[in-house]
Amino acid sequence: MKRFLYRLHEKLGDFWWYSLMLFIACRAADLLNAFVGLWLVPKYVAPSELGAVMPLANFANFLALPVAVFANTFRNELTRLTVSREFGKLKTLMRGVFVSAAVFLFIAIVASRFMLPLFLERIRIVEGSLGILILFAAFVGTVSPIYLNAMQSLKKFRQYSMINVIAAPIRLVAMLVTMPFRALSGYFVGQSVTPIFNMAASVFCLRKELSAKPEPYWNKTVVRRFLKLFLVFAASALASGISSLVETTVLRQRLPDLDSAGYYMATRFSEIATFLNATLVFTIFPFTAELAAKGKDMRPLLLKASAATLAFCGLVAVPFFFIGEPVLRLLPHGEQYSAYWWAIPWQTGITALACVVGLYTTAAISAERFGYLKWLIPLNLLNAVLLLCVTGYGYFVSWLPPSVANFLAVHNITTLPAMLWWLTGIGVLRLALMIWKCPK
Repeated sequence: MKRFLYRLHEKLGDFWWYSLMLFIACRAADLLNAFVGLWLVPKYVAPSELGAVMPLANFANFLALPVAVFANTFRNELTRLTVSREFGKLKTLMRGVFVSAAVFLFIAIVASRFMLPLFLERIRIVEGSLGILILFAAFVGTVSPIYLNAMQSLKKFRQYSMINVIAAPIRLVAMLVTMPFRALSGYFVGQSVTPIFNMAASVFCLRKELSAKPEPYWNKTVVRRFLKLFLVFAASALASGISSLVETTVLRQRLPDLDSAGYYMATRFSEIATFLNATLVFTIFPFTAELAAKGKDMRPLLLKASAATLAFCGLVAVPFFFIGEPVLRLLPHGEQYSAYWWAIPWQTGITALACVVGLYTTAAISAERFGYLKWLIPLNLLNAVLLLCVTGYGYFVSWLPPSVANFLAVHNITTLPAMLWWLTGIGVLRLALMIWKCPK
């Protein structure tokens, strides 16, 4: 058996071997996560509030953007320091990022004091105590990848797999204990537990590397170099964050409660399509970074990874044309959601487009080629502005010429199919531009 696995590893190559290993190991975790999304959350969160789960999570992520940008800025540097085994500098860098996260958290808490009540009103949620919980969940979720990225750079894929397998039942237990008391609050408690465990486990796995004595890292040259990168990533994250927040908020705010809840249920199934892509995105980063450093073309590897992603998404989507409705009926409140079975394969297709875009952006970032941001940032901002215009025109109709107001009334997105058509169009446009502008 060992000989067979060795030959298979040799035949597949490092990238596909590690991807296969991670994919198999992480599916056990995904089964528990699927149970949380498909059964536990719909059971305890009323249909009238279910559609608010995604915009709440996106709002928290939006407030945590500075931390996410800061961590992403140093992702390539983490790779460089770990590959060159400069662990003293790595330790200093990770400490700096952690301290910065605490500062950004304080700023976000102050900002949320003014922004969160208005946002909760817009999405028809009155549970104001959610504020601190969703912020904490978002911040620990953005800090934990700092340590996971170090494991990624060292290609500690086996340890990463074990962390994922163990973290899932911990999250499940936390939700089982807390959600019966306060459903939405319990959900975000569960969202916090996983990244906290990931950080602790990652530090344990990196204990040898992090035992090195801290070495000086920060100086004027380093600060100047990474300030430029920070501004680039900040602009990109702000645009994508606004676009994502507007999309999910519009789905909740403009559509009826049941439509937004039906969309939530559809996305729980469509997220199955991300299982393979999540593995490929994690493993592809060091390989494309290495190819770029050697001046080799990344596109053959990207095309193979994209083809595998699309094929897997297709395998996920097709069965739901036949079993979508009866499967939904089996879930809590399923009789109310079964009419939305058609949204599952449709949303899976939208997810497939986003997965392929994610592969290309990961490769571009690993190679430090940011030309794609010249069109992606304006496109994301334009998407948010236009979506607000065609759905919220009623707020400013008195200032519009009658012809413009009539046009917006006719094209107003008031149904879930109309919203999915919009998401499909923007997804196709992003992918087409990404492939066209893909660096070698």
